[in-house]
Amino acid sequence: MTAAARPSLPLRARGERIELRAGEYRAAVSSVGAMLESLELAGRPLVLISPEDGPMLLHRGALIAPWPNRIGRGAYVWEGEEILVPVNEPERGNALHGLVSFSEFEVLSAQEDAVVLAHTLRPQPAYPFTLRLEVEHRLDAAEGLTTRVRALNAGTRTAPYGVCPHPYVVAGPEPLEEWSLELPAEEVLEVDENLLPLRTQRIAPGSEWDFRTARRLGDLQIDHAFTGLLPRGADAERSRWSVRVSAPGGTGVEVSADGSCPWVQVHTADRPEPENDRKGLALEPMTCPPDAFRSGTDLVRLEPGSTHEASWSIRGW
Repeated sequence: MTAAARPSLPLRARGERIELRAGEYRAAVSSVGAMLESLELAGRPLVLISPEDGPMLLHRGALIAPWPNRIGRGAYVWEGEEILVPVNEPERGNALHGLVSFSEFEVLSAQEDAVVLAHTLRPQPAYPFTLRLEVEHRLDAAEGLTTRVRALNAGTRTAPYGVCPHPYVVAGPEPLEEWSLELPAEEVLEVDENLLPLRTQRIAPGSEWDFRTARRLGDLQIDHAFTGLLPRGADAERSRWSVRVSAPGGTGVEVSADGSCPWVQVHTADRPEPENDRKGLALEPMTCPPDAFRSGTDLVRLEPGSTHEASWSIRGW
C-alpha cells in the first residue's frame, strides 16, 4: 500500500492517525510523537487511551526520547559543558520525558500491519545535538505489537541518548488492585522524594518489591525502575525478558524487550484526579534508568554517524 493510498483519519491535535491490523489485533498510531494511540485484542483494550480531542494525556502511549524518565534539577553536564533543560515537572524540579512526545513525525511508509515514521530533532539549548529517529510499529497476529526505534547521530558531536515507550497497560476490567504482576527483576532503584535515584538495591525474596512470582498489586504504590531482568522459559531462547500483568478474569498483558532495554519503569498511575487514578499500569522498557544524563548509568554515547536500535513488544491474552 502506498503512502498516498493508505487509509487515515484526521486526529485533531495529534496529527494523522494510522490504523493497523493483524489477526484479532487492532492498533492506531498518531504522527504527533509517533505515539501509540490504541491497542486492542478481539475488541478488548490493552492500553489506556487519551481523549479523542486535544493533546495526549499523561504521556499515554508516548515515545520518550532522547532521555527516558527524568533529568534532575533541570541541568546536566556533557563533556564539561553544563546544559540547562526546561523543567516541566515543577513540583519536583525535574525535566520529564524527553523532547519528542509532541513533535510531528513524517510517515515514511504505511501498510495494513505496519507503519514507519521519522523525525529529526534539531540542536537546541536543552539538547545541542542532531538526532534522526525512525520508529516502526508492527502488528503480528501472534506476537502483538512490536516497536523498533533507530536513532542516528546526524551531527558532529557525540550525543547522550536514551529511549523508552510509555504505555499504560490494562490487564482487564477489574480494578488495578486486583491485578497480579510478574516481574523477573533482581534489583530495584531506590529514589528520593523527587523520584531521583539514590542507589540500586538487591530485591530480597518475599520483600515489597519481589514480584518474581506473580502476586496481587493490592494498594501498593509503585513508581520505580527495575533491572537485573531475567529471561524465563521460551523467552530465554530469544534473550528477552517479559513483564506480565493479569486480571482475575483470565485476561492480561505482557510487555517484553531484549538486551537493548536493561531497565523497566513500573508505575501504578497514582493520580489526584479520580478519573485517572490507578486506571492502568505503566510498563516502560528503558535503555537507561532515570537521571542517566547526570549519572551516566547505561547511558548511550552516540558518536557522530553512528546508530542505536531498541525494540519492545506488547501482547495480550
